[in-house]
Amino acid sequence: MSILSKQEELILLAVWRLHDEAYGVKIRKYLIEVTGCDISIGGIYVPLDRLVRKEFLQAYQGEPTPERGGMSKRYYKLTSEGVEALQEARRVHETLWEGLPQPSFSSG
Repeated sequence: MSILSKQEELILLAVWRLHDEAYGVKIRKYLIEVTGCDISIGGIYVPLDRLVRKEFLQAYQGEPTPERGGMSKRYYKLTSEGVEALQEARRVHETLWEGLPQPSFSSG
């Protein structure tokens, strides 16, 4: 079993959510929108490369576009190993949360 970091888990979930539109800048924009946290571009591309090396993601080149000066985007998609890693992360979260009350603040 390979435990995902929170950052890796969020990126895998973003790639799954964005499906055919999962490329670095779009992943970053989506995660900033969802988490409300500023995430550096390096905070996206470094874990993306790591997730590709772990074979949780597959990277592929899109078509070159004139808007990008003839350059193409690098897209990402989940592999079966990535899906299994997310399933395991979910199982761990659910086990840890099972039987616990909703977190709340009470001054004592």
